[in-house]
Amino acid sequence: MSLDGKTFLVTGAGSGIGRAVARRLLDSGARVTLVGRRQDPLKETAGLYTDAYVLAQPADISRPAEAEDAVRTALDRFGSLDGLVNNAGLARFGPLAEADPHDLDAMLGVNLLGPAHLIRAALPALRAGSGSVVNVTSVGGALAMPNRAMYGASKAALNSLTRSLARELAPLVRVNAVLPGPVDTPMYDDLGLAPEKVENLRKDMVESTPLGRFGKPEEIAAWVCHLLDPEVSAWVTGALIPVDGGRTS
Repeated sequence: MSLDGKTFLVTGAGSGIGRAVARRLLDSGARVTLVGRRQDPLKETAGLYTDAYVLAQPADISRPAEAEDAVRTALDRFGSLDGLVNNAGLARFGPLAEADPHDLDAMLGVNLLGPAHLIRAALPALRAGSGSVVNVTSVGGALAMPNRAMYGASKAALNSLTRSLARELAPLVRVNAVLPGPVDTPMYDDLGLAPEKVENLRKDMVESTPLGRFGKPEEIAAWVCHLLDPEVSAWVTGALIPVDGGRTS
């Protein structure tokens, strides 16, 4: 990949897909700002690399001021921004009739408004460097999702934002999305469901995936980095790419 020396900001970088993306970028010689709500996991990721290449920046991206501060801090440290990976996500599963309104607001804040805040804040730098945005959404934004309706709706909205901004920001900035299927990450420990329901959910997801297993964070990270790389994806924008073991086929 031609990512050596380039600069990126990755959200949700303390674990799961975000950590896998950050590590792949750093291993390619890029400089990366790691953004997430919890400082300790960010430091754990950052600690694997020298300070010259990595910056851990705690932030709640659903708050516009914190999103803007994260971008500003990244630019102060590295001087430019070649790509933004909107990976941070929040999932709360269950019937709409039983949903906590605060959970619904929080999902929209993290899954949709957070990426919008970050793109807006990063836009001058991305335009200056003909940069790239990759949104990590979900196959839940493309499938009917009973008992996960609001989560799916928030991801469908991010898919729509991706396609609209791809046209709005062209030709200087490319905007694409990767739609993971079920990936084995810590997200399943924080769904707001009882353990037995989580276990049943995981079993159902494997059974409904043609390749018969959960994906690995590294498998999603490979596609994210592919879309960030101008050497191979310079003519790709507005794409919604399922990486889902055939779940949407």
